Amino acid sequence: MKAQELKQKTPDQLRDELIALKKEAFNLRFRQATGQLENTARMNAVRKDVARIKTVLTAKAQEAAK
Repeated sequence: MKAQELKQKTPDQLRDELIALKKEAFNLRFRQATGQLENTARMNAVRKDVARIKTVLTAKAQEAAK
């Protein structure tokens, strides 16, 4: 997911996306613990996407506060 795509979304859409990614991260951690996870790179990708969304949300909040 690119930062440009995230900047075009509304804060509500970003929060929904964040919730979905956190659920996916939980499921990935669960699968890793049970030894069923095949694509370990997906965990890093999800974590980075969560960070991108949080960054964009913070930037939008600061922009709105000005």
